[in-house]
Amino acid sequence: MLRRLGSFFLDIAEVIFFAIGIFLFVYLLIMRPHKISGESMMPNYPNAEYLLTEKVSYYKKDPQRGDVVVFKPPVSEDEYIKRIIGLPGEAISIKNCLVYINGQLLSENYISAGVCTNGGTYLPEGGQIIIPESEYFVIGDNRPQSYDSRSWGISTVSCFLKIIFLPVSVPTAGLTFPKVVRL
Repeated sequence: MLRRLGSFFLDIAEVIFFAIGIFLFVYLLIMRPHKISGESMMPNYPNAEYLLTEKVSYYKKDPQRGDVVVFKPPVSEDEYIKRIIGLPGEAISIKNCLVYINGQLLSENYISAGVCTNGGTYLPEGGQIIIPESEYFVIGDNRPQSYDSRSWGISTVSCFLKIIFLPVSVPTAGLTFPKVVRL
C-alpha cells in the first residue's frame, strides 16, 4: 500500500514537472502574452488590449513592411509596439505629413486619411535617412501620440516579437502579463 502511494505521488510529480517544462519551453522560446499600455497604435490596437507574440517567424524570414512588432527600443527597457515602415537599405523621408520610401509615397491603409506624419529629432521633416542592413524603421499608427523611430532612430530585428493573436477579451483570473508601452 505504501509503495503504491509513493508511486502515485511520483507520477503526479512527474506530470507537474513535465507541465512546467512545456510551459517554460513555450513561454521562453515560442510565444508570450502581453498587455498593451498606451495609445500610440490607436485605433488598430487599443489601450489595455491583450495579445500574443511569437519569436519563431523572424528566424525563418525577415520582417516585412506593415508587420506590427513588439520590441525593446534603443532608448528604453520597456517593450514598445510599433509598425515596421522602413526596411534595410531603403531611403526614408517625411515630407508634407507623408512618408516616402526611396522617393515613392508609402501607401498606408492602416492609418486614417488625413493623419499627419511629422518628423522628429532622428528624421526631421524634409530630411532623409538610409536604413542600415539588419535594421528597421518603426512608427506607431497614431502618429501624433507615438514616440518612435522618428525620434530615437532605428531598431534591429534581433529584438522583434511578431504579433500572432489579438483576443477581444481575456479573462485574466488574477494573472499578470508583461506590459507593452506604446509611447
